[in-house]
Amino acid sequence: MQNKTLNPNTTESGTCTESSRPKFVIGVRLRGRDKTQACDPLTLSLRVGMEVMVETEDGPQIGIVASNKILNVRKDACQPFKILRLASREDLQHERDKREREIKATVLCRELVEKLELPMNLSRVVFFEELNKSVFYFTAEGRIDFRQLVKELASRLRHRIEMRQVGVRDEAKSINGHGVCGEELCCSRFLPEFTPVTIRMAKDQGLALNPSKISGVCGRLMCCLQYEHNIYKNLIKEMPKLGKTISTPDGKGRVIQNDILKQKVTVRLEDDFIMYYDLEELREHLPPQAVQPPKPAN
Repeated sequence: MQNKTLNPNTTESGTCTESSRPKFVIGVRLRGRDKTQACDPLTLSLRVGMEVMVETEDGPQIGIVASNKILNVRKDACQPFKILRLASREDLQHERDKREREIKATVLCRELVEKLELPMNLSRVVFFEELNKSVFYFTAEGRIDFRQLVKELASRLRHRIEMRQVGVRDEAKSINGHGVCGEELCCSRFLPEFTPVTIRMAKDQGLALNPSKISGVCGRLMCCLQYEHNIYKNLIKEMPKLGKTISTPDGKGRVIQNDILKQKVTVRLEDDFIMYYDLEELREHLPPQAVQPPKPAN
């Protein structure tokens, strides 16, 4: 049986000790990363928008301070990335040189993709100088045989090449942008991971099933449809179904519209007169299975 060597900054269960965890962290957006990274500012006094050099697993990288100092409440990561210093003029020039290399690699790759007639769309290239490699991110409908592409890229760029296929949602997350609400995309700003979004969520919220209205910039259903789905799902259980004939205080009629949030029902009576009712007004006229009383809060 092998002896298990523990990090002195961790307990046997792998969690961090109080002494090893920085009290405060700040958020830094690193180039080539899809989300903000929590970093240890050490003794530096930083403001949002400053450019800094961060020690990462891939070596020093430049980043932009995206948040002010916040209390570190996480216990699952003992040693967040450390901010080494403010980015110097040499660091910024080095970063510009690296971007030029990435632009040239992007142009070259797109030319080769067209030449080889590969059904893929190149989105971005990230060059890691410390690892002497470039990562090419692309989207495609299915699996791509890019062996010839990698061979030609490696012979011209003379360093390691890695092709990484991403989904359209991951691509939108990395590129960033704004949704129809006018706010920055949720996936770029705060969503840690993607969860399934279904058309049922839009139906339960009474939304018009127009693709242009319920789709995000990635072309998939908007992630925000899931945020309040459980609330809508519970509220709609209490509403009579559209098209159903129900009894009302003014006689029988057919349900033509439900306002889920306001809990109002629009009914066309048998004499074609349209009436609007609060759900509470209809409870005593509807069968018990049609309207269920709300569950008490825990």
